[in-house]
Amino acid sequence: MPVPHDPRIRKALDRALELGETGIAVAAYHRGELVVDAVAGLADAENGTPADDRTLFPVFSVTKGVTALAAHLQAERGLLDLEAPVATYWPEFGVNGKHTITVEQALSHRAGIPQMPAGVTPELMADWDWMTERIAAFTPVFPPGKANAYHVLVWGWVIGEVVRRTDPSRRPFDAFVREEICAPLGVTDFHLGVPDDDLPRVATLYGGNEFSIVDEHGISPRAVFPGSDAHNLRVVQQAVDPGAGAIATASSVARIFALLAEGGELDGVRLLSRDRVASLTRPREGAHDPDQVLPIPVWFGAAGYWLGGEHGASDPLVGDHREIVYSPGAGGSLAWADLRDRIAVAICHNNMDASAVLEPERTFAPIVRAIREIVAESTR
Repeated sequence: MPVPHDPRIRKALDRALELGETGIAVAAYHRGELVVDAVAGLADAENGTPADDRTLFPVFSVTKGVTALAAHLQAERGLLDLEAPVATYWPEFGVNGKHTITVEQALSHRAGIPQMPAGVTPELMADWDWMTERIAAFTPVFPPGKANAYHVLVWGWVIGEVVRRTDPSRRPFDAFVREEICAPLGVTDFHLGVPDDDLPRVATLYGGNEFSIVDEHGISPRAVFPGSDAHNLRVVQQAVDPGAGAIATASSVARIFALLAEGGELDGVRLLSRDRVASLTRPREGAHDPDQVLPIPVWFGAAGYWLGGEHGASDPLVGDHREIVYSPGAGGSLAWADLRDRIAVAICHNNMDASAVLEPERTFAPIVRAIREIVAESTR
């Protein structure tokens, strides 16, 4: 049944457009029910194409939340031990000082290999074997397990290859996510590599090309294609990039996060146990140590998610208690699951230079406030 367009949500989205957004979509689940699903603005500003509920938005590192879920699904099945070395499942990885790196250290950005392969291009990034062969040969930049260093993109291929290697069918990672996560949940518009027929639905990205962070080790987003110039390329839209390459509708992303908000079961489909979902909020080792890559406070968990709560969550929008896991993306995309209050939210957009990037509390706060009012009313 379609979700009514609440005027409060519409007003908040209109305000986001006034503040510089081009196209924006938001979806929210509460107690397993879709309560918000709205879109505003343009999917393509040059052609005046409006965004609608079928528009697919690149969500960048929001992708990591789904890739982490894939790893935990394998752990739930007894196919993956998160405390075991990555090399247990991927023997070629265990060279040049990487033999002790555990899956959990990789999930929590403590593997010490945040760099991308030398000479990588958008075309080579789309070549799974090329990427994983070179990552397997990496020498750590930081001592493994000793430093927090956000693995901007390489994280996706490390975790993705571990999932692939522990899959008895050795399916490509995109097929695993599609068949083991999306299909059971009835999600059809979450893509790791957009099919040819769906490419016209992908929103055109704007901006983001000047964004940069520490480039001391060749790991700046500028070095690994963060902005619209690269991500509007067909080869990137169709690449399998488990760290930052998902292209989806807000409702699809929110539904996957709703599985977590509901303790691992949604609409009678259980993928994770309640205990495992609860464990996602455990802080990583060295949680209060500064990150060596990101110039912002990073309150990160051992399980592959950013954490809400009083210990320095870098995004105040998600909530102020500790039973929250979330995944933010370059340019401002965001998704989170509130395990205590059973809320899941996804916000997607296509202007990476909009004010949401620097002032998310100004642009997105009215949207989140409206969602919380709708949720509060539904519990009365």
